[in-house]
Amino acid sequence: MALQVGISLPQGWTMELASIKDPIEAYETLTRVAQTADELGFTSAWLVDHFHTIPHPAQEITFECWTTTAAVARDTKRIRIGQLVTCNGYRNPALLAKMASTVDVLSHGRLNFGIGAGWHEHEYRGYGYDYPDTPTRLRHLREAVQVIRAMWTQEEAVFEGKYYQLHGAINQPKGVQKPHIPILIGGGGEQVTLKLVAQHGDACNINGDPATIKHKFAVLKQHCESVGRDYESIHRTVTGFCSIGETDEQARAKIPEALFRHMGSRMNTTLIGSPDTIRKGLAAMEAAGVQEVILGFVDILDLDSLRFFAREFIAQ
Repeated sequence: MALQVGISLPQGWTMELASIKDPIEAYETLTRVAQTADELGFTSAWLVDHFHTIPHPAQEITFECWTTTAAVARDTKRIRIGQLVTCNGYRNPALLAKMASTVDVLSHGRLNFGIGAGWHEHEYRGYGYDYPDTPTRLRHLREAVQVIRAMWTQEEAVFEGKYYQLHGAINQPKGVQKPHIPILIGGGGEQVTLKLVAQHGDACNINGDPATIKHKFAVLKQHCESVGRDYESIHRTVTGFCSIGETDEQARAKIPEALFRHMGSRMNTTLIGSPDTIRKGLAAMEAAGVQEVILGFVDILDLDSLRFFAREFIAQ
């Protein structure tokens, strides 16, 4: 199968670690999933940048994104490690670029750098960050990706923006990957976010059913044509829930009722079912232009489900 397959790690954000009260055991559970995915041939493993659980904030384990990225990178050997996605509002972008450069080195060049404008107002307020309106957050993001690229490509980075400034910032080492660590910009906003991808991104990440995905990629292609960018130079990724079973009924039975209630009609069921059903779903995504699908397994702590999926869809 030409389509690459990544995996979302059990970080605690969706309460998937709530049954584990010992934080050390919880982390070892998380990294065991990453190590298993590494051994099975998954292309990538991804972490979210959130502080509070969903659907409601709770006193449950939720591991911080970038320290966990660094730890998982050292716990694995081959698999690429990324973020879906770093919230730009939580860290100064120059510092973030420095952090990412260090992680790229310690992972021996396996970092995918994901970033987005941020959206979780409850976290912003709880941690004391300002929460500007969406257009302002997107303007911050536009400057931030330019700051980050400057930190990775200039000897003494200089940038003069409305929100961020650099005055000869030195960043050594800059990372391992050439010409620089790939920048993934998350989000499907057609007027601004996808245009930012065309201007500054090396990869994108959206979600939705195959028809929605095909439309978003068509919009991205138009933006690429407008700015003189090669559309095929952008790595196109999507995220989606996955539940695999011997039958469609068995796969659906694995999905917690609370998740159905929370997602409702927003839940894309394309990759929920038997191997035959999932095979058709993956083919539809590939036909829509997807190059890598990043799966959120509803029973992520059951390593046998990962092995079942890998036997069916990942060439060893």
